[in-house]
Amino acid sequence: MHELAFPLLVGLIALALAFDYLNGLHDAANSIATVVATRLLSPVKAVLFAAFFNFAAYFLTIAVPSLHAVAETIGKGLIDKDIVTPAVIFGALGGAMFWNVVTWLRGIPSSSSHALVGGLIGAGVAHGGMDVVQWAGLNKTVLAIVLSPTIGMFLALLVMLASSWALVRATANQAERSFRVLHLASSAAYSLSHGLNDAQKTMGIITVLLYSTGRLTGPFEVPHWVAISCYVAIALGTMTGGWKIIETMGSRITKLSQHQGFSASLAGSIVLFTASALGIPVSTTHTITGAIIGAGTARRASAVRWGVARTVVMAWVVTIPASAAVGAAFYGLTRLF
Repeated sequence: MHELAFPLLVGLIALALAFDYLNGLHDAANSIATVVATRLLSPVKAVLFAAFFNFAAYFLTIAVPSLHAVAETIGKGLIDKDIVTPAVIFGALGGAMFWNVVTWLRGIPSSSSHALVGGLIGAGVAHGGMDVVQWAGLNKTVLAIVLSPTIGMFLALLVMLASSWALVRATANQAERSFRVLHLASSAAYSLSHGLNDAQKTMGIITVLLYSTGRLTGPFEVPHWVAISCYVAIALGTMTGGWKIIETMGSRITKLSQHQGFSASLAGSIVLFTASALGIPVSTTHTITGAIIGAGTARRASAVRWGVARTVVMAWVVTIPASAAVGAAFYGLTRLF
């Protein structure tokens, strides 16, 4: 247990919620890129729509408490929770927020989730060495870097094929109307799954901080006030929006029809709901990017701008090591005081 003055504890919790807000802002494009790119909703309506369903994920976890497994992975599944100190939490948040701001300013759809994972690993290793790393949890998370966009891509292809077959006898106008409704529903599901998976990462950080300072004891469990605060913060961030990243996600990778937007959103939501149930902190950015590429490829491979896609993938590769290095540096700053 590590003693921490109450004002400093409040300050760290506020910093964690600021990261959660930044996560929502940075990842707003994940939820709304397809509906904005296809002009299904205006940008303002789209961010309000996504923010509502980001927050609605809180009520889903009330009904199904087991869906909070991601918070447990972040809180105790990446580094040994017994070595966590307020300085480690500060380093993790500092590394993640720094990387998020850099990629947001450059319009690069990197992963807020993996920035937090990297920051936590970097700060934890700087504090206690490599022995603190929980390799089972880290390996599961790193594996998801490859699997989540790949599965999203193939699922989007399958949804495109299945829905094309289902509406083969419909006229063009009938199909368009059907896909507009389906796209809106699938976008709502994706925003719900986005809020569910992403808000939990901050919940895990705040909860392990409370345990490390003796404010919580017993089995690892996220308090309700922590959960609702995190869902509010990510929803507010989504309302602010990340317009530069929306351009990359929604139009620079490939041009989308309502049919493709529906397929991408549905495929992405299936991946995220499954990952949340399994306690895997996947990247919503990776997932929807893979799904958009899959939906674009279903039309024709040349419809995807592979140069932009390669740039996005390179950002994924460097996110964890870069944020880990910055997280270690922020942890080092605390040693000066």
